[in-house]
Amino acid sequence: MSDGLHALSAVELVAAYRAGSLAPVEVVRDVLRRIERWEPHLRATYALDAEGALAQAEASQARWLKGEPQGALDGVPVTIKENIATHGVPVPLGTAATELVPAAMDAPPAARLREAGAVILGKTTMPDYGMLSSGLSSFHPLTRNPWDLTKNPGGSSAGAAAAAAAGYGPLHVGTDIGGSVRLPAAWCGIVALKPSLGRIPIDPPYAGRVAGPMTRTVADAALLMRVLSRPDARDTMSLPWQDIEWERLDRDARGLRIGLQLDAGWGLAVEPETRAAVEAAAQRFEAAGAIVEPVPPFMTRAMIAGMDAFWRCRSWMEISSLPEARRAKVLPYILEWARGGAALTGEEVFRGYSQMGAMREAAVAACAGFDVLISPTSPVPAYAAEWASPTNDPAQPFEHIAFTLPFNMSEQPSASVNCGYTSSGLPIGLQISGHRHDDLGVLQVVRLWEQLRPAQRPWPQPPSGDPR
Repeated sequence: MSDGLHALSAVELVAAYRAGSLAPVEVVRDVLRRIERWEPHLRATYALDAEGALAQAEASQARWLKGEPQGALDGVPVTIKENIATHGVPVPLGTAATELVPAAMDAPPAARLREAGAVILGKTTMPDYGMLSSGLSSFHPLTRNPWDLTKNPGGSSAGAAAAAAAGYGPLHVGTDIGGSVRLPAAWCGIVALKPSLGRIPIDPPYAGRVAGPMTRTVADAALLMRVLSRPDARDTMSLPWQDIEWERLDRDARGLRIGLQLDAGWGLAVEPETRAAVEAAAQRFEAAGAIVEPVPPFMTRAMIAGMDAFWRCRSWMEISSLPEARRAKVLPYILEWARGGAALTGEEVFRGYSQMGAMREAAVAACAGFDVLISPTSPVPAYAAEWASPTNDPAQPFEHIAFTLPFNMSEQPSASVNCGYTSSGLPIGLQISGHRHDDLGVLQVVRLWEQLRPAQRPWPQPPSGDPR
């Protein structure tokens, strides 16, 4: 506990509450002090509610004193990405173009957290409409990476990743439609799971969109999955609920069949330090008894061009319907990108949509002969904080998501976990992807990697002084 209560895992906190060695109020106070030190530098939060969090902690503490905890997360601090509605809090969707209206009710992930007794600290930041792998937003202040404040935390779950790495408590919930929990997890050195589509109920649901845990350890991610995967009828795309033994994380490397993908087939080239870190991970798996075989590229430029056309058109339909004054508030990068969908024909959009199905077939086929497929999460490490993407070019917005995107389209579970550091000390993410619905299997391999990998560097600490 030398690093402070804010650094304890959710698993450790629950055990300490049960033993009576810690109480929720002292934990939440320590987490709030940590946020107060970091937040002027990171700007990772939205609607932070210290008073409300302490009131929740006091109620939790009373329940623990009676020996009547409310649920699996009673008294554990958590943040929620701002596009997941929480009752009474406006949902700006990362953009100044949104009219701020308090949410009428909790979305499914928030509802499950409250039912489990978690202490909701507040929300975390995201870019406009969640359409960037960046902490840049027209509504929120610029969110930065705690490992290097000149660097981007990634996105769209930008604040969640920065908060996890900085120690804003152990549990954070993001969303992912093309890499939005995994990419910031890679650039901030944390664990994130994009579960199978429908494993965690969400509202509104649509193709590729999931909510997922963002934590420092896979054990905490598993604990969070036990709560978030509970059923909710509002998600019409959700899977039938299963009583999965999420905490059963032990797995032997011997005989594990691993596909190693180092070339995505399109997008940015994998930088040498990233490639070396992923190859070293493969070697460690192999030395432990796994069978590792190379996987050739299975994505094509036509697939991403088609998807780009479809999403530009969809986004332009929504943005162009805004009153001119509100439309002008959208981040210029997003506006320029979406405007590219204005002149597309119906045939072009339909062909683009069909490429998402082609991605699905290719990803499932590529994984067929393996238990999991490993790859870089991102081909490049964290980039400039002020940029909208690693290319910072709206004409080429998706060049960095070649490894993450296919598993959204294929509905397969896919996680990111730290596997090394660049020479300048930036984290490097290893992506581990599995078969549809085998979310537990993916978490088990993440846990295996946690046991095999070299010792991790200490988590970043807040700088002295206040930049304001």
